[in-house]
Amino acid sequence: MSRLFLMPSPRYRRPGLRLAAVCAMHLAVSATPSSQSVAQAQLRGPDVAYASAPPAIVHAMLELAKVTGDDVVYDLGCGDGRIVVAAAKHRGARGVGVDIDPDRIEEATGLALREGVTDRVTFVLDDLFEADFADATVVMLYLQPEPNLRLRPRLLTELRPGTRVVSLSYDMGDWAPDEVRRVDGRRIYLWTIPSRAQSGADR
Repeated sequence: MSRLFLMPSPRYRRPGLRLAAVCAMHLAVSATPSSQSVAQAQLRGPDVAYASAPPAIVHAMLELAKVTGDDVVYDLGCGDGRIVVAAAKHRGARGVGVDIDPDRIEEATGLALREGVTDRVTFVLDDLFEADFADATVVMLYLQPEPNLRLRPRLLTELRPGTRVVSLSYDMGDWAPDEVRRVDGRRIYLWTIPSRAQSGADR
C-alpha cells in the first residue's frame, strides 16, 4: 500500500520501449491496461510521491474491512502492490491495483509473481482519479486530505451500497467514519457506502 504525498511534477513521458516492457509485465498478471488508460498515464507523471505502509498496517486495514474471499479489493495508488497481494494471499480475495507510475506497476507485478497470486490480482496503469473501480467491494486509500475529498463524490456515486472504504491516516471531511482504529500510532478509518438516497444527502 502506498502513501501518497501531494507534490507538483512536470509532464512525464517514458520511451516507447520502456512502456512496452512494463505492459508486457502487466500481461503476466492478467492486467493489460487499455490503450486509452496507457495514453492517459503517459500524459503526466505521478501527482504524489511514493512511500509504502508497513505490513502490520496493511494487515490492520484488511482486518478493519473484514476482507474475505468474496471481495474485490481495489487499491487506488497501489505502489508496490502489497495491499492487493496481501488481500489475495492471506484473505483469498481478488485484487486490483491502480497506479500512474510504470515503475510501481512493474514492482507490483514482480511481487504478485513472487507471491504466487497472479491468478487473483490485476494491476492497471492509470490515473486513480479516472480509473473505473465500480466493481469494488472494498477500496483502500493512503492519500492525503485533498485527494480523499476529490475522490469522495465518485466513491459515493459509483460504488455499490455496502462497499467498504478504508483510509490510512486521513479522513473524508464531514463524512463521518463508521469506525476508527489506532495502530502503531496511526489512524485507520472505515466507511460503508450508504444507500443512494443517503449518499445524495451526504454529498
